Amino acid sequence: MRYLANFRTILLFFLFVGASHFLEAQKGTVTVDIDPKADRLVALKKEANRKAENVYRIQIYSGTAGQARGREAAFKEKFPGWSCNLKFETPNYKVWVGNFRTRLEADRRLIEVKKKFPNAFILAPQKRRKS
Repeated sequence: MRYLANFRTILLFFLFVGASHFLEAQKGTVTVDIDPKADRLVALKKEANRKAENVYRIQIYSGTAGQARGREAAFKEKFPGWSCNLKFETPNYKVWVGNFRTRLEADRRLIEVKKKFPNAFILAPQKRRKS
């Protein structure tokens, strides 16, 4: 009796192994259709993130309006392609540069900026209050 049970188990095993040799998985291709509006949406999201207020910036100057404009022009000449903003906070004009998402990125860029503007420092993002 025991021999017969072992024989059935071994027979079933070989049947399944033999049958699996002839079986194949489904083959096919996948086509992904993306709405053209999705690319526009991604571009808008990137732009919104770039303009977000929750970013680190580097301040290169704080003082009079004339000096601030001069520093802004000098920065744009030495670092083309970077964002550069002139802000007025009573009683000074401030020149803020860059939009960095992380502190690490801002620290790396600060090293470059300090070569030309030694008094530069990083401004941390301001926390927004929930209303």
